[in-house]
Amino acid sequence: MKKFLVAVDLQNDFVNGALGTKEALAIIPAAAEKIRSFDGGIFVTFDTHGENYLNTAEGRKLPVVHCVKGSGGWQLNEDIAAALEGKNYTTVEKPTFGSVRLPRLIEEAAQGEDFSVELIGLCTDICVVSNALLIKANFPEMQISVDSACCAGVTPEKHNAALETMRSCQIDIL
Repeated sequence: MKKFLVAVDLQNDFVNGALGTKEALAIIPAAAEKIRSFDGGIFVTFDTHGENYLNTAEGRKLPVVHCVKGSGGWQLNEDIAAALEGKNYTTVEKPTFGSVRLPRLIEEAAQGEDFSVELIGLCTDICVVSNALLIKANFPEMQISVDSACCAGVTPEKHNAALETMRSCQIDIL
């Protein structure tokens, strides 16, 4: 069985930048260790926006400019980038919460074999849950899990609510 890790949006703007939180900063050591020790395929998502972000549907509801492609906030957190050094991984830029491309990339990487997917990252209640549900919807018979110690939400309450939502949708919470 193949194993895949999806590291969701571990970018500076979500850790200690425009939308950073102390909870996000706190999970970085565990997330970096998870990446360093993972033996399998890795996908790294990048929340990716343009200069026109405030004029998008998302920008009108969340009017905080973040993850503008090429900016320092768009870059991976330095500890996460260091953990990825020497690893073979696939980057996935996504203009919104969930990537509709990600399940196809996972399917291609699986090459017809059974697989499991584990997700880590930021923010549990927005991008992690969106990607986890997309993956589960595409692969209902595969083992999908989220490592809660390597995730943080916008608030601790929203983090816990998202974990419960995923648990209800038969995603394993580690």
